[in-house]
Amino acid sequence: MSTAMNFGNKSFRPRPPDKGSFPLDHFGECKAFKENFMKCLRDSSFDNSKCRLQSKEYLQCRMDNHLMAREPLEKLGFKDLMDQPPSQESKDTKP
Repeated sequence: MSTAMNFGNKSFRPRPPDKGSFPLDHFGECKAFKENFMKCLRDSSFDNSKCRLQSKEYLQCRMDNHLMAREPLEKLGFKDLMDQPPSQESKDTKP
């Protein structure tokens, strides 16, 4: 059978993710931020839109500790939270 498929001829070349690696936080450098974010998610029935500030702080910690590639927070979807001190979060949610 000369038409037999031979998959050994092509080699698979893995390529890195578009945004780079996302290594684990082995030393717990951002553990407090992660726990704060996870608590917010649990308290809000996993509605991540209510935990954006905590998410921003967690990603900022990861970037500061070289656990992910540095990226402008505006490009990560936090443009509306820029230049806003953490104490403003509760003031912005007026009834």
